[in-house]
Formats: sequence, C-alpha cells, structure tokens
Amino acid sequence: MAPPPERASLRDGLRFAFGTLTVLPARITRWDRPAARTGMACAPLAGLAVGLLAAVPGVLLLVCGGGPLLAAAVTVAVPAALTRGLHLDGLADTADGLGSAKPAEDALRVMKQSSLRAFGVVAVLVVVLVEVAAVDEPLDFCWVRGALAAVTAAVAARLAMTLAARDGVPPARPGGLGAAVAGVVPRGVAAALAALTVLLAGACALPLGLPSAAAHAAAVLAALGAAELLLRRCVRRFDGVTGDVFGALAEVAATAALVVLALG
Repeated sequence: MAPPPERASLRDGLRFAFGTLTVLPARITRWDRPAARTGMACAPLAGLAVGLLAAVPGVLLLVCGGGPLLAAAVTVAVPAALTRGLHLDGLADTADGLGSAKPAEDALRVMKQSSLRAFGVVAVLVVVLVEVAAVDEPLDFCWVRGALAAVTAAVAARLAMTLAARDGVPPARPGGLGAAVAGVVPRGVAAALAALTVLLAGACALPLGLPSAAAHAAAVLAALGAAELLLRRCVRRFDGVTGDVFGALAEVAATAALVVLALG
C-alpha cells in the first residue's frame, strides 16, 4: 500500500501563495510539491488581499473628489504594483510565444527573451485599457460596486491559477514556477474551490440586489471560462504551462470578470 502524500500546513501554504503571487511580506518556509499544493489552493486568498488593497485607493480618490476614470486607473495599477508587474509580463511573453508561429521549443525560447515583441505590447495595452474602462463603469455608478468589482476580479484571477495548477496539466519545461506548481492541485479540490468562490461572489453582492449577485457569480464563471480557453490553447501550443502562462491566465481572467460586471 502506497504511503499517504506528504502534506504542508496552512501557514506554509499561505506563505507560498503570498510569497509567489504578491509582493506582500511573506517568508516562504517550504518550496516543495506539498507546499505548492496548499499554496495554489490558497491563491484566491492572495487575490482577496490584492483586491482589497486595490479597491481602497480608488474609493479614497472618489471620496476626495477625483473622477471615476482616475480612480479606475489607480485601481488597475495597484494589482500590477503588488505583483511587480509579473502577471502583465507573463501576459506579454505568452502573447509573443503564441504569436511567434514557431514550434513549441522555439516559442518557449521567445518567451524567455527579455525584449517584448508586437504581440506582447498589444496584449498588455489592450488588457490594461479594457480593465480601466471596465472598472470605470461600476465606480461611476457607485463606489461600493466598483470596490466589489475590483475584489471579485482579483479573486477570480488567482482562482484561475488554482485551476491551471490542477492535476493533469503538465509543465512545458522542467524549471521555473510553472514546473513547481503544475499538476499539484487535485481536480476535486480545484472544482470545490471554484464552486465555493462562485457562491461567495454572489453572496457578497447580494446586499446590492439579486441582479448584482447573479452578475458577480457570472463574472467569476466568465473569468474561469476565458482562462480555461487560454490554458488549453497554451497546453496545445507549448506542450504545457509556464510561469508566464499563469500570469497571462490571471490577467485574462481578471479582464473577463471586469467586463461582465461592467455590462451588468
């Protein structure tokens, strides 16, 4: 009989999640598969912290008389700062790799280069502009809706990373963050976290009315759907996932969630 898999404590998992997905002070005490498993399961909690920290300055700007567009721009800028821009960098590198029309090995080499190509620049510009416009819409209507949209998008972005780290998704190369977290989260755990997040997103927006609750639940589902499409494309194109792909998934998921909430 095989021995039970080694486990990591919740504290180790939280340190792994916050230490790898944010710049918030978190001393990583373990860098192994059990810690990565617990850490990626805790990724939505890191998203919750990022979302709250992003919402606060935007709301303060509105209270102090700043316009919703300025508040939206700052709200979008804060998550980028809290990740040292790594997710946007991952989006740019992934776009360059996908747009290179080269075999998987050569595309991965393109992604590792420090210089940006046209696909990467366009991808980052489009995502940032869409996110700012999408956050501006709920902020212009009500600061509570804008703050909740920022939090929902940040949580959905990190949840997309959790699902991308599920069992069966291979790493594209042996080194880096992608190899460290690829396939560490059991599928049942990933599915349960997704369902729980959808329910909590709807419940948190329920005081704003049933339509708002439905919109926030739909935003999380749309974020996961968009990220899943990109994930499958990357796995086919690169034969697996990399750290850059995880960053791209987070940005695409956040953008999809914000667009749905802007429409709502």
